[in-house]
Amino acid sequence: MKRNTLLLAALSLVAGARAADLPAMWAERVKCTVAVEYVTQTELERRPTIAYGTVVDSDGTIILPSAAIDLRISPKQLRDFKVYLPGDPEGTPAEYLGRDAFTGWHFVRAGAAVRERLVPVTRFAGPGGPAEVGLADDVWGIGIRNKDEDFTPYILKSHVALLQLLPQRTAISQQEVAGPGLPVFDSAGRFVGIGSSSFGQTFLEFSSSDRGGSPVMLVNIEESSAFLVASEVLPYVGRIPKNPFGRPLAWLGAYGLEPMDREVASFLKLQSQSGAVVSEVLEGSPAEKAGLKAHDIVLGVDGKALPRFKPDRVVVDYIERLIAARLPGDTMTLTVLRGTASLDLKAELAEEPRLVREANRVYFERIGFTAREFVYGDAIARHSKTGDLTGVVAHLVKPNSPADIAGLRPDDWIKEIDGAEVKDIDSALVTLAAIESDLLRKETVFLVRRGSDTAVLRIKLR
Repeated sequence: MKRNTLLLAALSLVAGARAADLPAMWAERVKCTVAVEYVTQTELERRPTIAYGTVVDSDGTIILPSAAIDLRISPKQLRDFKVYLPGDPEGTPAEYLGRDAFTGWHFVRAGAAVRERLVPVTRFAGPGGPAEVGLADDVWGIGIRNKDEDFTPYILKSHVALLQLLPQRTAISQQEVAGPGLPVFDSAGRFVGIGSSSFGQTFLEFSSSDRGGSPVMLVNIEESSAFLVASEVLPYVGRIPKNPFGRPLAWLGAYGLEPMDREVASFLKLQSQSGAVVSEVLEGSPAEKAGLKAHDIVLGVDGKALPRFKPDRVVVDYIERLIAARLPGDTMTLTVLRGTASLDLKAELAEEPRLVREANRVYFERIGFTAREFVYGDAIARHSKTGDLTGVVAHLVKPNSPADIAGLRPDDWIKEIDGAEVKDIDSALVTLAAIESDLLRKETVFLVRRGSDTAVLRIKLR
């Protein structure tokens, strides 16, 4: 009895010491968190956005989660980046460095004036490599309030309830433990992960008149119960993009991957692993050159079978990450099942074709729309030949403008202007600029494709 009492007293002292240490740990670790404000400059508005990030090195480099910046937005439209320290209402200028395709993170660099007040999260990694977490381990993290509350930081605490491959190793705590993009620590203050995008929780709603309410999905966008573990973070904090578009970008060209159906896997006796079915092989792609065909089932990469993932759809993200981790010119060996035959196909990855967010675009105020370069991805989406990149796309149509009144819609493919074929973006811009500047001109005529339909739009300018 006396022995148990002494043990309980010792445990109580340890717990008390740890609790006493927490305010000191908090005061130092909150310095590796920031709020990042930026403006998206569109043709019609300036839209401010706030995201939260973690400092990863002594140069003031900050990582933001993938969802912090809309991937449809061109980096050329991002303006006025500022970094705010928690609790400080005054922001300092920062620079957007780009997005890394492998991690999905956006990288931002704080200005020199504020760097000495920041502490890299790597300082709390602890000796011997990334700290690991296990089931039921106590963890705590940081949240940050909104701008109108001076980005006041606050603490969140929970314990690990589940560890899962999604496809990155992810810990899920019993309740919210950090803001998305913000760090998580163990009871000893070691860095153990970064908050992921929040997981939704499903509830049933009942009322006095409706006993069988429909499920309601609630998503907490400011806090998350899921976090990427440190071993999925620390090895990659140096993947700083060389340019805002994140290039070079490796490309395979296997389109529309889908997880292998479980019944098919059972029939093929492949229950112990995941597989991905190829929907389409893109014209002229490394996948086509390697001999990959539609309906092939990818079972392995570089001699290693794909792990078993739950849910099944995670395997698609896994393969895409394997590609994104490489460079154009690298070779990837795919083990595929075609019918009953197993094949090893070697593909030399290429530079990914120009993306929509990289496409040239110009707004024409008088006509009321933005003309955007037609790129490879547009051809894929429209089931057109990828070698035919003629025409331009209506990227934005201003409400109540002449283009809008005439029936032009975003994503319309403009094939002709005033009866002349639009060969490329440069020729289109010359033509449209001449129309825009001719104040005596009464109308212009566009031939557009929308899905499988073709229409002639007569745009009245006066």
